[in-house]
Amino acid sequence: MSLPDIIPFDEGEAQLDWLGLTEALAAGHDLPKADIADSFLYRGDDTLLNRAAWIDGLGLAVKSATIFPGNTRHKKPAVNGGVSLYSDTDGTLEAIVDFHLVTKWKTAGDSLLAARRLARADSKVILIVGAGTVARSLVEAYSAGFPEARFQIWNRTQARADALAAAHPHVTAVADLPGAVAQADIVTCATMSTTPVLQGDWLRSGAHVDLIGAYRPDMREADDATLLRSRIFVDSRDTTVGHIGELKDPIARSVISETDIVAEYYELNAFVRRSDDEITLFKNGGGAHLDLMVSRYILERWRARS
Repeated sequence: MSLPDIIPFDEGEAQLDWLGLTEALAAGHDLPKADIADSFLYRGDDTLLNRAAWIDGLGLAVKSATIFPGNTRHKKPAVNGGVSLYSDTDGTLEAIVDFHLVTKWKTAGDSLLAARRLARADSKVILIVGAGTVARSLVEAYSAGFPEARFQIWNRTQARADALAAAHPHVTAVADLPGAVAQADIVTCATMSTTPVLQGDWLRSGAHVDLIGAYRPDMREADDATLLRSRIFVDSRDTTVGHIGELKDPIARSVISETDIVAEYYELNAFVRRSDDEITLFKNGGGAHLDLMVSRYILERWRARS
């Protein structure tokens, strides 16, 4: 029996490209729908999260995340883990992939796939709301999809926006969020906010909105007006509608209904912009099936390297 491939972050990332990943995600959704399951173990404030997925024809993956909040006191990452990728043919372990590599490319690649279908092809101004780790990934991903675009970055703490902008020559930090939204062709939000930071009244016609940050029922990044002005798309109904406040909350209050969600990725042919003036909105919910698709893409590129 051959040993599994061990794919670390830097060496693995060197083989990847963002547009190739979006094509792999699209192809993954042509296969039978994934079976997914999550499990949690707790010890005080510490958590072990296992997210498992099985796609017939693609294989199996278990993404394990350890969340130890106390690590920050010792200047260690609070979140660690790995992804185990198994053969669909015989169940053997094919690869162990760096957790942060899969998470980075899954999160930003998920949003880029939607933007390539829903944003105007001539989008020139991309606003990133939030200046954390995901924001840096979004600069890379959206630069690949929209190579002529310029970026603006807004963050509640101005110094963090300034630092990210300083690291990228085509990124400018801004302080006026409403004014920046009004100028943006694409607005992508990656915050940890529990209350909306984006207001629909600020959006220009023809904008594309990409919502990433909210992942719990008590979290929202966009207000009701944003949803009401937009045609709404999600990566997966199963991982967003009943789980994330961005949709769960306004549906519960009858602001919108589930029927207002135009499509998910298993209906990718419906990801179509109908006019230059309409506002499109995509909710990035993640999910273990996307971790599996991304891990399989990483392994294929790893094995194809020279």
